[in-house]
Amino acid sequence: MPAAQTAMEKKKRSFAMPHVFVILTIIMLLVWAISFFVPSGNFERVLDPNSGREIVNPDVFNFVEKEYIMPDTFFQTFYNGIVGGISIMANLLIVSGVLGVLESTGAFSAGIHKLVRATKGKELSLVVIMYVLFTVFGVLGYGEGAYPFYGLAVMVIMSAGYDRMTGAATVILGSCGSFACGMLNMFTTGVSQQIVGLPMFSGMWYRAVVLVVFFTIGLVFLLHYAIKTRKDPTKSYCYDEYKDQDASGALGEEVPMDGRRILALVGFLIVTIIQGYGCVSLGWSFPNITAMYIIFMIVLAVIFGISPNEVCNRFTAGAARVLGPALAIGFANGVMVLLNEANIMDTAVYYMSNALQGKSPLITLLIIYVFVTCLNFFVVSGSGKAVMMMPILSPLGQILGINQQVMVLTYQLGDGLTNYLWPAGAAVACALCGIDFGKWFRFAIKAIGTMMVAAYILIIVANAINYGPF
Repeated sequence: MPAAQTAMEKKKRSFAMPHVFVILTIIMLLVWAISFFVPSGNFERVLDPNSGREIVNPDVFNFVEKEYIMPDTFFQTFYNGIVGGISIMANLLIVSGVLGVLESTGAFSAGIHKLVRATKGKELSLVVIMYVLFTVFGVLGYGEGAYPFYGLAVMVIMSAGYDRMTGAATVILGSCGSFACGMLNMFTTGVSQQIVGLPMFSGMWYRAVVLVVFFTIGLVFLLHYAIKTRKDPTKSYCYDEYKDQDASGALGEEVPMDGRRILALVGFLIVTIIQGYGCVSLGWSFPNITAMYIIFMIVLAVIFGISPNEVCNRFTAGAARVLGPALAIGFANGVMVLLNEANIMDTAVYYMSNALQGKSPLITLLIIYVFVTCLNFFVVSGSGKAVMMMPILSPLGQILGINQQVMVLTYQLGDGLTNYLWPAGAAVACALCGIDFGKWFRFAIKAIGTMMVAAYILIIVANAINYGPF
């Protein structure tokens, strides 16, 4: 029996999910291989007076001399991808470093212990609270912006006696549907509406309906899994870890809540509120956000009397925890670099636009939705795809009698949901949560797959009710 058990364990180990870097490298190799067979081509670029951005002119497309990516160029993509994604990476590293300083003061630990005690006997309410919190992050358009909080939130959920998958599902499903609905999402809704000339964040009422649908679907799957695995740990995707998990020790040693720690937590809450207001109302981006967090770190050092050298050590330790996920962002951006190097992204959009000519609105919306969903496997940048596709989708909508608002909705739903399912985006989130991507995919395909079906139904309903203003 022991020999058979050992053989079984070896077999399981042989099927271990590859590291996130391996997954992203495989995708890059796939794009490189495809680039040899897809013709190179470019749309003409013009300056859009509505958004001030450079967009494509859908009436002018030219095939150009085939550009092949040589091996040396391919291997340079790793560096170029990191350079291209440096803004997101820098935000993640800096904010995580500051959170590391905050955690070192014991403020988080004291606050979470207090929260866990307050929800003792009703731990499921803690899961719901965290789910709602990350839903709010998604509504505000925090995609990568919420990354620094993933690890902390998972730790909170595990401290309540749930497995790591429940923690990951709480933060990722919470972010997923709310980010996709795009109520206040500058990166997809905002950019797309600017390009087609719609009032900024118009049609919010219907996006609120979409949010309620996605929120409900995600919550049902989350609570079903949380309750099921709490009753029977063998049903956990993380059973090997869960069976030995010490809930009481997940947060470390309890520390008392004192005046300084209360002040630190209140300060963190204020910073979070200002961050949300700044992004939505003042047009803030990562430089503004990171500047605010650095100021907050200095204030913490003064409150707790931490020396400059010690602050730097704690900051470095906090940033080091997310170095792997930060590099994964650069690897994922390398896919976009390859597509641009080979000049095949415009070609793919050109073929898609030709395929839509003469189709009925229902078929057109389905093709657009599926195309954007598939394109998101390779290109995770929502604003990048919007700048490329909306100038093409906009006139197509006019020709077929489909409102511009419906075209924007179709694009953003095709873009948003699979950010947390396809490996280029989900692998980073999984790394932050400490979850194997393969296990996450098996769990998420049910929940996010249901959202994707619901999304198409909502698109059809939007078209049927003449969702506008135009």
